Order: sequence, then structure tokens, then C-alpha cells
Amino acid sequence: MSDELIIQSHKGSYAVNFNESLLDDVTELFENTPHFLIDANVARLYKIELASVINHPKVIVIEATEENKSIERVIPVIARLVANKARRGDTLVAIGGGIIQDITCFIASTLLRGMAWRFVPTTLLAQADSCIGSKSSINLGATKNILGTFNPPEKIHLCSKFLDTLDQKDIYSGVGEILKVHAIAGKETFDLLAATYDQLFTDRAVLRRYIGSALRIKQKYIELDEFDRGIRNIFNYGHSFGHAIESATNFGVPHGIAVAMGMDMANAIASGRGLTSIETYQRMHGVLKKNYASYASANIQTDALMTALMKDKKNTATQLVLILPIGNDAEIQRVEVVADEQFGDQCEVFLKALNK
Repeated sequence: MSDELIIQSHKGSYAVNFNESLLDDVTELFENTPHFLIDANVARLYKIELASVINHPKVIVIEATEENKSIERVIPVIARLVANKARRGDTLVAIGGGIIQDITCFIASTLLRGMAWRFVPTTLLAQADSCIGSKSSINLGATKNILGTFNPPEKIHLCSKFLDTLDQKDIYSGVGEILKVHAIAGKETFDLLAATYDQLFTDRAVLRRYIGSALRIKQKYIELDEFDRGIRNIFNYGHSFGHAIESATNFGVPHGIAVAMGMDMANAIASGRGLTSIETYQRMHGVLKKNYASYASANIQTDALMTALMKDKKNTATQLVLILPIGNDAEIQRVEVVADEQFGDQCEVFLKALNK
């Protein structure tokens, strides 16, 4: 993996810096009057390595929960930053996973009409996917990711040593997004990853390689379509169903695991409607099921899933907008589907077969 990846954005370029010694020396995080927003669990796990951050007078420690990613909970964080005399020339530094990223990016987009921010992703999901692309997503009440902005960070500091303290479910969650990105890249790329799937959990060098691979695949799409108005939509593959699964289980299924389940569901729906072959579903099913097997027995009610699907922000006034594999090559595309009885029945069949 190279030391740096340069991403082009509407605000200029920003770098993903791969720095395996970051935890040995965090001084580079203290540039430009920082205000730190750090995941409470990261602060507990790395209280020695990140002592200078945790003891900084302008640090805000946040429990990384979906509830804290709501606009109702973000406003008090903004109030803390104002009380800490945040100025437009200061820098917000996010240390954590996707939830801390979303909160910090959203605040940096809106506080004082815009502040610079940096990101230290500490989860596999954030390192391999969400850290690039400029998006923030904030919940409003029970509606997930209905608010948001596009605001790229100034820099991303990526250190895979943070992965050493992740729970196994968080590794599976990150791998779910890695599977998604490589599926988008095409059949051959996905099949190569599927063949080395087990090594992602046993060989850190293999995992680091696929983190870099996922970021480079995603880079091409976000540079073409930073504002998610066209081809970048396909990165929502697995997400319409995945978000609905999260909602229907009260976020009992971790995001990336729900995405893997959502990809499998998307493939089953596409195959059942004749949009792709049964072989496509079968080819991908084995590795996707491996990735969500621990949650296959989750009690997901069809009615709750359908209710959540209907709230997806990608939908038109009359149809669901889904990202599905199409044709013999299983090219990932945007498809509009009527949420009729047939569609509901297909969803129910998939959910009933989950834990068989």
C-alpha cells in the first residue's frame, strides 16, 4: 500500500495518509488550533497513546451511537464548540468511526458557515469506505440519514493499528462494505476477494491490501460524481435493504453486516424478477451469507422492513429506487421498482429463508 492517496474534490484535493506509526506520535493532529471530537470507546482503549488528545482543553468525547447521530443530539455538541470559542480558522479533528465522522463533517459544514476538518478513522468500515467521499449523514428522529452535507476533510490519517481492538462484529461490518465496493468493480474483482475472504480475518497484510483496493475503486466514482447525482448512486448497493434491516431491528444488526444482508436480498430480488440470473445470486450468496451468518436469525418483520424502505431518500414519489445487479455480468445499476404485493412477497420469502 502506498503512503498516500490523493482524492480530487470540489474544494481541491485532499490526502489519505497511510501512517502505521500514528499512535506513536500524534503531534500532526495538533495543527491549526484543533477541536477534537473523539469516540468515547476509542478514548478508553487508547487513553495512553491519545493522552494528549484526551486531556486537551478543547476535546469533546462522544458515545458513538445512532441516537447521538441525530440532529437533536448534534445541536448540544455545536453548543459545546461555541462555548469552547471555536473560530472559523480552527480545525475540527474527528477520531472514531462513521458516526463520529458524520457528526464532525456535518458540524464542519454548518458551524460558522464552514470550518476545516480532519479525520482519523478507527473502524474498518470507516477506513475502507466512508472516510472518502465528502458525505455526512444525520438522523432526524427515527428516520436514518435524512439530513446531510458534502464537505471533504482537509486530510485523512489512516492507521490500521486501530483495528487491533475492534470487536469481531465490527470487522465483519467493515468487510461487508469491502464486499460491496468490490462487487461494484465487477465479477472478477469480487470473485478474487471472495476467494481470499477467510484471510481478511487472519492476515492483517491481506486486510490492509483490500482497504487500499476498496479506496482506490471508490476514488474513481467519487471523483466523477462527488455529489451523488449519477453513477455514484451505485455505492448504495445493499443500502436500501440494509438501512431498512437496521431500522426494522432497531439497529440490532451492525451497518456493514446489514449491507451484506442487503446485497444478498437485492440479488435475490433481482434474480426473482428476471433482472439477473439465478447463477449471479448463487455465486455471491455463499460469501455474503458468511458475512451476516451471526445475524441471520434476527427477527426482521416484513411490515417493518417495507415501512423503512418506503422512507428511503432515494425514492421517487411513486416508486422505490433500488440498486440491483442487472444482466449476465451482474452490472450494478439503479432501478425503479413499484412497491406492490409481488415485491412485498419477494421480501417476505427472503426474510423467511434467512436462518435456514
